[in-house]
Amino acid sequence: MDAATDDYQAGYARRWGHLRDARVRALAWLLDAPDLLDRMDPHWDGRVATLGAPSADTVAWLAALDADPAPLDAALGNRVHTRLGLYAEALMAFYFAHQGTLLAHGLQVCDGPRATVGEFDFLLDDGAGGALHIEFATKFYLLREGIGGHDGFVGPNLADTLGRKMRKVFEKQLALGTHPAAQGVLPRPVTSAQALVKGWLFYPAGTWATLGGIAPVHCRGFWCALAQLDTVAGEGYVVLPRLQWLAPFQGDADTTVLNRAQLAEELAARFAHVQEHAPAPAPVLVAVVRTAAQGVVEVARGFVVPDDWGSQPVR
Repeated sequence: MDAATDDYQAGYARRWGHLRDARVRALAWLLDAPDLLDRMDPHWDGRVATLGAPSADTVAWLAALDADPAPLDAALGNRVHTRLGLYAEALMAFYFAHQGTLLAHGLQVCDGPRATVGEFDFLLDDGAGGALHIEFATKFYLLREGIGGHDGFVGPNLADTLGRKMRKVFEKQLALGTHPAAQGVLPRPVTSAQALVKGWLFYPAGTWATLGGIAPVHCRGFWCALAQLDTVAGEGYVVLPRLQWLAPFQGDADTTVLNRAQLAEELAARFAHVQEHAPAPAPVLVAVVRTAAQGVVEVARGFVVPDDWGSQPVR
């Protein structure tokens, strides 16, 4: 990683290293992480939301929740989350409900019995008798060189780009409150609609770039092909399951930490095509870790991709 890259992990460890519960750490990241979009950039026409720094009350609330996560258990229920976006939404709904601002979460708008027009991620009390519509996204994109603009940031599964996602949000989803079919389900009139976007951007190992519309300070990491693994710094690595992609990783002393050779062997096995027509293997998110007072902590992160990933077309 370039020396100019912001070391978000170190700051997160200073602020939130006392938190042990993985879900509370993920919630702390959602509230603490810098926004992906530059809310001051005129490209977004003033429609980017921000949470601001967590207040002292929120910091104390998270610490209490870490000590006794029963309220979070009750809010999440028995559902086993398999999609990262829905998991992040559930955590944010819990936070907005705690703040007393949540009017609705996941409110669907239908035009007739079989036609779904869209869904409001969040409707919040705007403090003046109306509703603030928040479209929320937590995204992970890798910069592929040779592709211009925001479409150069490609999702790990090659089914999405940052440009495509933002066009959908700003051109369609934020307009849902004006749709005639929405008027019958809204608890209050929508007075404003904004996008709240968190996530991580990943750059070819050893580089990073600036791009209009992207916040100058954002969570970022590296990506490299399996054949380039020797270029990645560090001596210890943890493969991150999808639901642990949000916050920097922290584990106890008995966490399984791989050395470089073990990581290469693990990734080679994952990337091997079992059948000729099997789906292409997915990139793997890896935390570079060290041992600290809190246990095993992340110091950097990056996607390792199959060697042919960079040449595959975006779907």
